[in-house]
Amino acid sequence: MFRRRETVPFSFVAAPEAEAESFRSNVAPPPRERPSASQLAGRALIGLTLAAGLAGALLFGLPAMESGQTPGNTQQSEATERR
Repeated sequence: MFRRRETVPFSFVAAPEAEAESFRSNVAPPPRERPSASQLAGRALIGLTLAAGLAGALLFGLPAMESGQTPGNTQQSEATERR
């Protein structure tokens, strides 16, 4: 197959890169809007809910992670072994 190649002027290829490096804007972005009181309260409630959920999971999860060998369980197992 025959492919036709057209030459591209070097200035056309290099100009956008050189221009981007030297471009500086004198326009400042608009200032950020401050969150309202209801937005701040909502964020605080979400944070407290997440913290309470993690604390609750820890409180309920720790007893489940114990080995399960309590003095009551060991006495019963010893009594069944003696019979």
